[in-house]
Parts: sequence; structure tokens; C-alpha cells
Amino acid sequence: MHSALIPLVLVETILITCYLLTNQAIRVSQIDYLERSAIESLGATVDQHTRIIQDQLTHIADVTQLFADMTANALRAASTPLSETLSTSVDGAQFSGKDLGGAASFYSAVTPVAQQNLSKVQKLSSLDPLMRAINDHESMVASVYFNAWDSYNRIYPWIRADEQYPHDMQIPSYNFYYLADAEHNPQRGVRWTDVYLDPAGHGLMMSAIAPVYERNFLEGVVGLDITVGQLLKEISTLKVPWGGYLMLVGADMKIMVLPPEAEHDFDKNDWGRSGSNASNEAEFNPTGQDLTDAVNPRELLAAVALHSRGNAEVVLNGRTHFVAWAEVKPAGWRLLAVVDEEDVMAATNSLALHSRNIGYLMIAGLVMFYLAFFSYMWIRARKLSHSLRRPIRDIRDMLQQIGNGQLLPQRARSTIRELDEMAGNVLSMGAQLSSSEARRNAAQNRLNLVVESITAGLWEYRLDTDCLSLSEAFCKRFGVPASQLERVRFYDHVDAEDVQALDRALSALRAGTASVIDLELRLLRPDGSPIWFLCRGRLIESPDTRMRLSAGTFVDIDTLKQVEEDLRRRTLEAQGASKAKSRFISSMSHELRTPLNSIHGFAQLLRLQVADGQEEAKSLDEILGASQHLAHLVDDLLDWSSLQAKAPRVQMRVLEVNGLMRECAEMVRSQAKAAGLDLELQSTNPTLSVLADARRLRQILLNLLSNAIKYNRPHGRLFVGAELHNGRVRVFVEDGGAGISPALQGALFEPFQRLGQENTAIQGAGIGLALCRELATLMNGSMGLVSETGVGSRFWVDLPQGVTAPKVRKRLLSLCFVGQDDETLRCLDDTLRGIVELRHGTLSECLEQVRHDTAPDVMLIDCDLLGDDLIDALSRLRRLPGGDQIPLILLCTSPRMLATLGCEFQAVLKQPLEPNELRELIHAMMQVETPNVQ
Repeated sequence: MHSALIPLVLVETILITCYLLTNQAIRVSQIDYLERSAIESLGATVDQHTRIIQDQLTHIADVTQLFADMTANALRAASTPLSETLSTSVDGAQFSGKDLGGAASFYSAVTPVAQQNLSKVQKLSSLDPLMRAINDHESMVASVYFNAWDSYNRIYPWIRADEQYPHDMQIPSYNFYYLADAEHNPQRGVRWTDVYLDPAGHGLMMSAIAPVYERNFLEGVVGLDITVGQLLKEISTLKVPWGGYLMLVGADMKIMVLPPEAEHDFDKNDWGRSGSNASNEAEFNPTGQDLTDAVNPRELLAAVALHSRGNAEVVLNGRTHFVAWAEVKPAGWRLLAVVDEEDVMAATNSLALHSRNIGYLMIAGLVMFYLAFFSYMWIRARKLSHSLRRPIRDIRDMLQQIGNGQLLPQRARSTIRELDEMAGNVLSMGAQLSSSEARRNAAQNRLNLVVESITAGLWEYRLDTDCLSLSEAFCKRFGVPASQLERVRFYDHVDAEDVQALDRALSALRAGTASVIDLELRLLRPDGSPIWFLCRGRLIESPDTRMRLSAGTFVDIDTLKQVEEDLRRRTLEAQGASKAKSRFISSMSHELRTPLNSIHGFAQLLRLQVADGQEEAKSLDEILGASQHLAHLVDDLLDWSSLQAKAPRVQMRVLEVNGLMRECAEMVRSQAKAAGLDLELQSTNPTLSVLADARRLRQILLNLLSNAIKYNRPHGRLFVGAELHNGRVRVFVEDGGAGISPALQGALFEPFQRLGQENTAIQGAGIGLALCRELATLMNGSMGLVSETGVGSRFWVDLPQGVTAPKVRKRLLSLCFVGQDDETLRCLDDTLRGIVELRHGTLSECLEQVRHDTAPDVMLIDCDLLGDDLIDALSRLRRLPGGDQIPLILLCTSPRMLATLGCEFQAVLKQPLEPNELRELIHAMMQVETPNVQ
């Protein structure tokens, strides 16, 4: 505080105070100087620009006088025959009908044809080269003309005069003529007209005119039409200091030129915007408005009108402006230069720059002070650093040894506590790294052991070089070079039938259309024998986009393939044996039916002849019962064998399509949800019905839905619906899977055909679609699909349309609860009231009801009540006639233990009951055929 901070604050305060005082004094003097120099500069600028404009107007006046003198000489020349033929209009005016490269002539009908002086026309034609030269070399000249006392006009460039002028035009009555007569121009010099809008379309114009006399007689007037727009463009190029602008005011104080930036100052935003000539004035717009309407005070107007040059201050739109003006001779105009006082004050930036330089000097002084101060501090710090150098060097050496792999270096020592602790921490870090390295090596060894035990080899594929690298053990086994191998050379070690599939997979990886590879292929041993391998791999992401790499494994599946082939062969043998068995059972069942019918018939005849109380009656009853039981067994055998040996029977009836689709959707909804799919159900016409077997059609839909779930993609499309198609009902299932290529669709409905999906994680035998097509054919229908690769597939079945809709059976479902728990009974009564007819009792009572043909539709059994007798009770129930058809719901506090029962049941609920779960289960059993679950 005493040696550094207080002196530093004191010095900075003094310097800043001096800077502010100096800056203020300089600014006051600069403002006075700028105001004086601004007025002087504006006056000099106006004088310079005025002389530029005067020189241009003087030049035009000299050319006009030259043209007048040449015209007088031409009129005094000798007459020659007329070389130009004039056309005569219907009104009696003569004019030049064709453009011959010269000037155009027009003789007004005011002068009769007999009195028209055609020799004058011929004399004036000699002026055409002069008129052309004036027009070509003077950029501001729009046209050159001569007007005679007898209303004859000659003008260049050539125009179609009869279309531009009235036929009875009296030229002496126009202002550009009488302004040059003896009364208005006794000096016979050049005169200037006011600015006017040219009717010929040249925009704003003004004319320089001069009389042509023959002795004291005024023969006519010559004139040069000046394009004011060209003059104004030249004025717009003249610059005014401090961002000011120029105004041009006529002798009558009418504003002739007002630049766009001045409109805001004069608050006249619509001036100069209405004329058709606005495009000819570049950025300056003549207003035609009186200056007295826009400027205050009136003294400035009087000064501008009375004095040929001067300067003043004026307030425009609430802002102070400096104004300087000068007269433009010989036109009598006033050129005004206007600049905003605030823009003039912008020059104070130079003063600010000067002040800033002073500030830089002050800052430099502060820097020098800081340098001296910190030099002193550095000397003190150097002494401290000398005591720190050795322990820091020793710690650095420790870290370097750890980086080189020596994880336990010699510990550094220091008398400074912090450095000594740092050395200890470095040594602890080395010990931890040593322990981590040992664990990593052990894990690496275990990983290598696992990889070698489950794979036959590893491979890497460089996409940029199109080369493969194989593991050493794999190369030795198959005689493949251990170095990088080109892809084409590796194909020499692959079975010829599998080369194309491997090439497609590697090309897809290289092209970026695939990121994984998963295929089975045969590799050739050194002796040429093939061995099956599963090749799997994927792309490896790398920050270096130039080095793209994929890696994977070879898994030996040769034994698995042999087992699969043996299993396929044995399956075919088993199928043949099953068919032979079915034919045998069918044949034997038919052979057994005939003698059984005879035995049963003769036993019935004998029984009619014997009274009930006789001993023979009991024997005959035994025979009748045994034969009837044996007949039932034979019927069951015939039904089973018919399903195996020939097409099953179908029961065609009218089915309501909406209800059937809803049932099937509810049965697979949980499966779809588990696969990450959202099942959508199309709402169709409620009256839409189909003629089919309910069980078989439901079997088809469930098969299609199961396939759509298995072969779909996560969050893909899963949709079931129906529509009328060519007079038939088409029920379809649509998925968003990978789709099926047209080349494979023909083999899709063949038995045991899975189209290359045999070795994937998706399970199936490949007979579902074939069975569905057979069932559809049995129901007078057809089946097909529409598929697009990469988009998805739609499988459909067409069936005849039903005539009438099916009637829903209105009956409550009967449910019997086997148990005595009052809380469960209350829950059942509250949850299922109005849905089922609820009964309850012991297991013996329920079994007695089944024996007397009053079996319930559903039985809910309390497993906790039965205990160890559960398996025996369920077996007795299933052995009763019709007992095997009753859907069973088991209720237990530990549902997992029921998985080992070995007895079939339809559902399991956990104690205590959850009302929503119970209600959904009962609704599902009311709508669908209950499947058996073991």
C-alpha cells in the first residue's frame, strides 16, 4: 500500500486531470476556428462552381451567336434550285417527309403555298453540316433550329414535323421568337429562355436564342435547346465540403435544382417527383417551387435576390446551416451551397485525435512507471525462484520418468512444504498408474483368450486402400499371407459360390450404403476343401476421415452347418414317417369303424329283447358303453388324421370384419409393443362383412401380424385394415420393414422358404405363409403381396363379401371363483358387475357342476387355498368330459411358481387383484378364442 498503490493512484489522478483540462481548451479554440473557415470555404466553393457553370453557358452562347452569323450569311447567298422535295399535308403545311441525314423543314399553313419562299429553304440547307456538328460535339445541346418570320422552321436532328407541330403554327407568337425581337433584345445578343418541359419528351429544357437580321428586318431566330438534365448532372458532380449540397435558384427565386438530401431540410419530400422527366435529372430534382415558401428569415431571401454573392446562417427544419451563394451569369441564376453546422463540427475529430495522442503519452508514462515497479518486484521474486528451482527440476524429472514408463521414480525432497507434498502426490500417481497398467494387461490377456476361444480369426478392412488384414492364427490355418492382402486376392481363398455375396457386402461398406456386415461363407483350406464361417463386422468411427476402417470376426460354424443339414434330413424323414403314420391311422380307423358299427347295432337289438332287471341286460349295457366309447376314440383319430393327410374342413359363415380385425389386433398388441411398434387399426364400414371360416381367417391374420412384427424395423409402420377391391373384401397387414425384392417374391409362399433369413435372429420354419395361402384357397379366396425394397410390404387376402352381417350373441359370460377370500369376492363383484355372471364355491362343488353339464365359461382358481393339492385338482378337472375346454385363470401371490406345474392354463393373476388388469383379461376372453398356454 505505502510503496506502490498510493503513489500510483496519485500520479494517475494528476495526469488524467491535466488531460481533461487541456482537451477542453483545445476544443473551444477549434470550434471558433472551424466556424470562420467554414464560411470562407463555402464562399470559395460557390465561386468556383459558379465559374464552371458560367463557362459552360458562355460557350453555348458563343456557339449560338456563331450559328446566327452563319445563318445570316446563308440567307444573303445566291439562290439555287431546290434539291429537296417537300411533302404537303392535307391541311396545307409543307414538311420533310423523309430523313435524308440533314435537318427537317416545316412550312406552316399560316403562309399560303404560293407565298412560301422555297429558295430560303434551299439556302438554309447549306447549314445542315454546321447544325449536325453542333449537335454532335455539344453534349448539352438537344436540338438546333431556325425559325423564320413567315412561320418556317428548320430543325436538327430530323423529326417528323407534321406530327410534332400544329399545321397552323404561328412561330412569331412563341416566346423564344419575341424574346429576340428589337423590343426585347435591342442589343441583338444571345438571350436565355426560362426552364420548360419539352413536349417532345426531352425532359426539362432551356434555350439559347439569337436574332438573325437582314439590315433592320428580323428574318428569324436561331436557337440551341439545352437539356437541363445534362447540366444538372454536371452540377451533381460538384462537391461541397463537410458533406454539403448545392441548390440552383432562378432569377425569379424559383428553385430549379434541389438534391434529395436537401428535401429533409426543406421539409418538401414531394418536390420534383411528379414530372415525367425525373429520370433525366440524375440525383437532382427541380421543384419549381418558390424559395420563399421554404426558407426563413426573409432577410436571407432579400439578400439572395439583391446581392450577387454573399453568405449567411439559416435554420432549416430546426437545424442551423451555413449558406453561401453566387450569381451565374449571364442567366441570372443563384447557386447556393448549404452545409449543416453539425457536419462542420465533425472536424473536431482531428482535435480529438490530438487529445488522444496526449492520452497515449500519459499512458506511456504509466507503462514506464509499471515497468520500473515490476522490475523491482522481479528482483525480489528472482531470489525466491532460486530457492524453488532445484525441487521443481526434481519433480519434473519424476514426471518425465513416469512418462517414459518408469512408474515408481525416486522421490524428490524439498524444504518447502507445498513442493514436498507435490512430490509425494506425483509418487502416488505413479503407483496408481502402475497398478492400473497391471490390471489392464491382465484384462487384455483375458480378452485375447476369450476372443481366441469363440472366434476362428479377426479381420480388418481398410476402405481407403481396399485391403484386408487377418489375424496371425487365421493366416497360418488357411495359408493366407500375413501382410495386408488386396480384396481381389483374398477371393482366391473363398468358395466361388460365396465370392459375389462377400464382394457385395464389402462394396456396400466402402460405398457407405451399409455400416455392418453379416453373412455366411465358405473358406477354402490349403487342400481346397471348404469350411463354413460366419463373417460379422461393422464400420469403426474415427476422427481421421481419410482413414476409414471396418473390423470383425470369423466364427467357425462348420459343425453347426453339418448339424443343421443332418437335422433337415432327419426332419424330412420324420415328415415322411408322420405322413405314413397318418395314412396308417386313417386307414385303420376306417377299418375299425365297420365292425364297431356292427357290434354296436347288434348289441342294441339284443338289449331291446332283454328286460331291465335281467343279468343279461347288465352285460349288454357294458357292451354298448364300451362300443360307444371306442367309436368316439375312432372319430377323434379320424379327425386328427384328416388334418394331417388332407385339407381340413372349413365352416363358412358371414363374419363382421371390424370385430375380427380388432380381436386379432388385441391378441398381438402386447407383442408389438414389446418390439417397439405402434399397431394401427383402420376403421372400416361397420357393415362390411366377409364369407369365411372364423377360426381359419383369424389364423391367417395372426400369422401375418406375427410376421409383420418379426420382420419390421424399430418404430416402423404396423397397420391392419380392410377395403373393397373388385367386388371382394381385401383384408391386409402392412409393415415398414426392409421389403422383399421382386426376384424373391416368387419363392415367398413355398414351404420351408425363408429367403435368406435362416441364420438370423428371427425365428420361424418358413411354412406360415404357405399354410395361409392354402387356407385362403380353401375359403374361395386368394393371397398376395405388394412390397418395395427399403419401404415395406403389404400382405393381403381377398375373400368373398358376406351378404349379411353376423349377429352378436347377447349373453353374460359365466365365471366361477374357486375360493373363499371375501376381499377377492368383493373385488370381483365390483369390477365385473354387468359383465359376467359370478358364482363361487369350493373345488368339489365346481367339479360337480361340470359333471352335470353346467360348466362355467371361465374358472378363476385361488391357488393359495388349494396349496399342494393344486396339481391333482387341475388334473381331475381336465379329465372330466368337457373339462379340458374350460379356460382357467390362476390366482396366486407368487405367480412364478406356477411355471413348473406342467398343467395347461390360460392366464395368471397376482394377489391382490388389480381391477383394470382383471377387466381387460375378461374382455379379451369374451372377444377371442382362448389359446392354450402351457
